[in-house]
Amino acid sequence: MTDRTDPRHVREIEGHLSWLDTFSGTALGVLSAASGIYTYLGVSSLLDDDGALSVFAALAYSIAVSVGIFVFWSYLMRLMPAMRTAGSRIGLFAAMGLGSVAIVAMSSWLNAAALAGAAAVEQHLARTVQEYQGELERSHDVAIAAQSLERDVARVRQSFEDLSEQEATGSLSGIAGRGAVFRVLTQKAEELAALEEQIARQGPAVATAFAEGNRILSQMRSLTVEPGPVEARSVEFSEDAVRLAGIITQLRQLSVAPLVARAATDLAASVVRPALSQAEATAQGQRATIDSVLGVLEQRAETLSEAAAAVEAMEPPSEVSYTPISSADAVIRYAGNFVPSWAGAIAIDLLPAVLVFILMVSHAAIRRSRDSVAVEDHMTVAELRAAMAALREVDLRDPPPTPTARPEASEAPTPIRGRAE
Repeated sequence: MTDRTDPRHVREIEGHLSWLDTFSGTALGVLSAASGIYTYLGVSSLLDDDGALSVFAALAYSIAVSVGIFVFWSYLMRLMPAMRTAGSRIGLFAAMGLGSVAIVAMSSWLNAAALAGAAAVEQHLARTVQEYQGELERSHDVAIAAQSLERDVARVRQSFEDLSEQEATGSLSGIAGRGAVFRVLTQKAEELAALEEQIARQGPAVATAFAEGNRILSQMRSLTVEPGPVEARSVEFSEDAVRLAGIITQLRQLSVAPLVARAATDLAASVVRPALSQAEATAQGQRATIDSVLGVLEQRAETLSEAAAAVEAMEPPSEVSYTPISSADAVIRYAGNFVPSWAGAIAIDLLPAVLVFILMVSHAAIRRSRDSVAVEDHMTVAELRAAMAALREVDLRDPPPTPTARPEASEAPTPIRGRAE
């Protein structure tokens, strides 16, 4: 006889189950109470008010969760192993799945908030610092690229100054002096010099704003790792975030690329033609030279426009704003970073499901063993004695009837003779 059909195997499993049943309820109660405690901490983090009513509400919710978990798994631990048909098991499995989802929805995520809520909020602060740092660096890069347009403007200004010197010596139009062509060239050189000076004045402002932004970022980074309640740090972090957003906006406004683009557009369009010489031959030479200068202006303006357009085409910094977040919301948003905490929060609620499966396997083994063995083969001595005592009690209560003597056959009656005639 194999172990599966050995009556002693059945009695051994039943003995283990009887011993385990003595503390299974207590263990389930401890798990339910632990889940309720963490649920209370999670609910407390969601409530804004710290008054007695809020404490009572959080306590009532956590107690309801503990009782619900205890009753739910107690039902399944008792009923699931007793199911014999596939339909009944599937029905209870569906009920267990639905109840598990409800437990996760009403308890597990709050447990995760209690376990990793502060760390999740700190993760949110760190992620926000990274976003602000990226936007600050991007706005600074755009501003620096715009400041580099100063070299393009200086190069164009220098070319006009060189042309004006050539005109002064007569090597450009053939007429020495400071006439009409010289005045056109000087006019554009002065405009470009003013633009160059304006760009240069923006440089220190860009550097100061970037340094201030880095200082604020350093404060925000320190707030993400400082000890103490994360709620108090979040308030100070929010104030720094507002100041940093202003710095990013200031850097965006300090970009001189739009100014250079407008100046390039006006470079060739806003030319004031001076009065030409009275002599027709000289005037024709001046007119031809001025037309050549205007062609050069258009080329230089196109060059500046392309340089400014390249800067403006750079990806601008996006609007970044810090949004305070609760510990429960932070745990959900950054769930991928806190898988162990989520696993622990769910396991403390759904661990009894493993006990349900263990009981199902154990009871199924008992039923298989009993179904394959005759009743008289797995009766214990105590059961046999109880059966014999019950049999004696039945015998004493209803004694068997005593056999009675069979009555002898009576003599046949003498027939009545008829009256003699």
